[in-house]
Amino acid sequence: MWDERYSSTDFVYGEAPNEFLRDNVERLPVGRTLCLAEGEGRNAVFLAAAGHDVLAVDQSSVGLEKARRLAASRGVEIRTEVADLAIFDPGEAVWDAVVSISAHLPSIIRRDLHRRVARALRPSGVLILEAYTLAQHGTAGTGGPPPGQEDMLMSLAALREELADLEELHGVELVREVNEGAFHKGPGAVVQFIARRPAEG
Repeated sequence: MWDERYSSTDFVYGEAPNEFLRDNVERLPVGRTLCLAEGEGRNAVFLAAAGHDVLAVDQSSVGLEKARRLAASRGVEIRTEVADLAIFDPGEAVWDAVVSISAHLPSIIRRDLHRRVARALRPSGVLILEAYTLAQHGTAGTGGPPPGQEDMLMSLAALREELADLEELHGVELVREVNEGAFHKGPGAVVQFIARRPAEG
């Protein structure tokens, strides 16, 4: 599915970064940064331009090839890795920042991934996440898993439980206007979450 979606010459989610990430980038420590489900690279390239050492991970080799081309066109470098997030090992105390934008997965996989992500952050490392909530199916916008795949949608309550080992810095569910390419357009019912791994005592 994703190779086919990304096979277009256009950037199907646009070339600009996610708005929530853009507005909160200063909250991320500049350093080794992991971008999950990064697709065509718009967020990774934005972070690389801001001085981050970025690894973009996605299951689509087609998307990541476009990400590398986008980086080259902007005069920055990113690293990429084709991986299944169900089994991807981000390591332990490796990353200064982790970015998860629209990384929708079945909840059983997501819960385990979030456990790995919390472990993979360095002390004082920060996670920033935005995803669609179940309320998206009641809006006129496009984006997020379709009806029938509600298990892939997220909520603030679920994130607080799944990422309980991190210190919450910001958490909210809201509807915002989204204009991110052809597939994320219109009112977006999203959850936004920023959390930090506690500093070692």
